[in-house]
Amino acid sequence: MYVQELEPVADSLGLSALVAALPLVIVLVLLGGVRLKAHLAGLTGLLAAALVAWLAYGMPLGQTVSSAAQGAVFGLFPILWIVVNALWVYRMTVRTRHFDILRRSFGRLSDDPRIQALVVAFCFGALLEALAGFGAPVAICSVMLVALGFDPVRAAVVALVANTAPVAFGAMGTPVVTLAQVTGIPLEDVATVVGRQTPLLALVVPLVLVFLVDGKRGLRETWVPALVCGVAFAVAQFAASNYLSAQLADIGAALAGAGALVAVPHARVPADESVRASVLTGTRSEDLDLDESDPRGEVLRAYSPYALIVVIFSLAQIPAIKDWLAEATQTYDWPFLNVVNPDGEPVGGNVFSWPVVSTGGTLVLFAGVLTAVVLGVHARVALREWAATVHELRFAILTVTSVLALAYVMNLSGQAATIGHFVAAAGAGLAFLSPVLGWFGVAVSGSDTSANALFGALQVTAARESGLSPELLAAANSSGGVLGKMISPQNLTIACAAVGLAGREGDLLRKVLPWSLGLLLVMCLIVVGQSSPVLDWMLP
Repeated sequence: MYVQELEPVADSLGLSALVAALPLVIVLVLLGGVRLKAHLAGLTGLLAAALVAWLAYGMPLGQTVSSAAQGAVFGLFPILWIVVNALWVYRMTVRTRHFDILRRSFGRLSDDPRIQALVVAFCFGALLEALAGFGAPVAICSVMLVALGFDPVRAAVVALVANTAPVAFGAMGTPVVTLAQVTGIPLEDVATVVGRQTPLLALVVPLVLVFLVDGKRGLRETWVPALVCGVAFAVAQFAASNYLSAQLADIGAALAGAGALVAVPHARVPADESVRASVLTGTRSEDLDLDESDPRGEVLRAYSPYALIVVIFSLAQIPAIKDWLAEATQTYDWPFLNVVNPDGEPVGGNVFSWPVVSTGGTLVLFAGVLTAVVLGVHARVALREWAATVHELRFAILTVTSVLALAYVMNLSGQAATIGHFVAAAGAGLAFLSPVLGWFGVAVSGSDTSANALFGALQVTAARESGLSPELLAAANSSGGVLGKMISPQNLTIACAAVGLAGREGDLLRKVLPWSLGLLLVMCLIVVGQSSPVLDWMLP
């Protein structure tokens, strides 16, 4: 049995936290500073995490290796499982040229790339986040933007930044549901407070997106549709999370945002040719002829893969079907792993759950099989495209598995808990640092759900000790966490793999890090305000 320690280095929480943070710092420096390829940075960080766990924390070498292996398996399934199948669906639509039809359809809705970014990355991405999560919005939306003619780097950055406001309620509310479970706070109470924080991000993110696409000119010319889209999204997310259902918050918000955007006359004004020339610099933009007419049946077939994804994920949330799918879930005692926390309680990592059918990747696989039928792709060709997708993602697979292995070693050895307790000891500054803790958790794991499971209970304990609202700090963990997703090595790799930028994760990190930190500062100030008389009226 391995008992986690919080202060293994010189019995000092500060020194222990400094040592515990080394693996993540090493990964970020190698990515953003040294520009090392992501899979090499991930493997280096994993080695550092294993050495810290073994030498500083005293975790037996066998359990250290076992925890890394569990993280790698989790990286393969369900994380990469959904990414591979989502990109497989995309490859089939490209092969049959139905993606060209989809591009023309989006182009006719608006030929303005700034509006297209809002429709695809913000609204459709939010819908995918609501139904699937786990990297699917970044993977699918970034390739859609590239297909519309966006430069690959710009497409990836836009998709990463857009994947913020919906994350806390993503995957049918999984992050907030997990937060409620680990903190003991009723789901409706947690969702209510989160629903009074993340909608404020939704007001800002569309404006950031049009700036990313076209700079100051984009803000000056398209701030009205961007603001209308953000307001509609924010109002719907607030209303659903506070008065209807946390599981439906993002679905309603995505549809409301898209509807409001389409309804704004300014969004349908043809873009100036200079805008298109300066923004649409991708290699695929030249062959997009908006004047070419497409038969209605072919247009419906072009939309069918994504319609199938929406329908299948929606059906999977019906209680009876959800329970039936969950029956196939397998649970195992993970070998060579026996870890208890400092209070002597077994940690969740001792048991591994394998949701064979109910996971998002399997549902996308079902949609892919139906897509092959609808688009007329022969079974042999479909299998060849799936294998080609895996080959294309080979370095991404290595990166994601190494990063998840690193996260599991940090979690199970106690390194992440040490950092969490160090931040929680901030006293009066806890309200400001609470979102930072969630941001850190997502940056390491790539998942708001994981960050909530890791730090949610700690936030509540620290809140009660400092006299702050437990509901506020628990919600702040999730709301701050969504801003760490765009800099997570896992999501950076997914974005690079999707748009053909393998090995350039460091370039993306440098572009999105300022936005991640800037929006995090905004969230920290919101939480500080809500913990004081300045904004406490916002809380229930």
